[in-house]
Amino acid sequence: MLRAYGPGCDGSIVDPKLEKIPDGATWIDLEEPTPDEERLVERCIKVNVPTKAEMQEIEPSSRLYEKDGALYMTASALRGLEEHHPTTTPIGFVLAGNRLVTIRYATPKPVRTFENHARRDPELVRDGPTALVRLLDAIIDRLADEIETVSARMEQLSHEIFQEQQDERRIPATKLTALLTSIGQTQTVLTKIRYSAVSTLRLLSFFAASNLVHEEERKELRHHVTSLTSDVISLGEHASFLSDNLTFLLDASLGLISIEQNAAMKLFSWAAVVFLPPTLITGFFGMNFHYMPELGWRDGQALSLALIIASAVGPYLYFKRRGWI
Repeated sequence: MLRAYGPGCDGSIVDPKLEKIPDGATWIDLEEPTPDEERLVERCIKVNVPTKAEMQEIEPSSRLYEKDGALYMTASALRGLEEHHPTTTPIGFVLAGNRLVTIRYATPKPVRTFENHARRDPELVRDGPTALVRLLDAIIDRLADEIETVSARMEQLSHEIFQEQQDERRIPATKLTALLTSIGQTQTVLTKIRYSAVSTLRLLSFFAASNLVHEEERKELRHHVTSLTSDVISLGEHASFLSDNLTFLLDASLGLISIEQNAAMKLFSWAAVVFLPPTLITGFFGMNFHYMPELGWRDGQALSLALIIASAVGPYLYFKRRGWI
């Protein structure tokens, strides 16, 4: 699908059979492009359209390069959070003069948001460089929103783990399982956010070093790129902080599990110690030897019962007094 935005272009789909892209188009968006659409862009804009495999390369030299005066850049955008399946998708940016071409095989939320803004305010896409920084701004804003959501989720996790009352900290096994699952899902989102932030920062650094940004009339563009770079660096540092804090919450959760296991083993241990002496006495007097002097005692059964009870109650009271149970 090929859409054109800019002065006089409202984002309508361009039919590749027309063999022409509107002259006023400053942002050409290719979503899952067909071969005909790719050929149309290559013929009209005079650039090569990167393939999906090329955009998925992780080497900076494959993602960020300049060819025939055009800048080829690829960034990974966060997506899939609404479907609870966070992942990243590569978005290719080709900046040729005053025209921007984007190539993507998914539609992240910031791209949808920027498309709506571009339809309402064509000034956002008055030229290719402006469209690029505005679109990157939308992607970075999305990362910031998701970091705020992760931060709020971590506060909730911390409240569940560190209850004020000691009895409330005894979490059932099912709740502990759900807690660990939630921590794992949050860590996955943080990982994707950091990956997208690093990818965007590389793109901004490459773009900031280009000759286009350093042209005399591009002073406003330089300031915008510098501001976006600072924002991404701050987001990356915040994401790293949250990741460290999440590791602490994971360790605390595992510590609670160990406490619950130790409490169960402690119960079995003192129960075994309490019932071991009565078992020994019962086993001794339960032997079937023919010559046992105790068998003739008149009060032998009462004495054995008393000894059994005393041997059970005595260790229990001793452990209780020492605070072991």
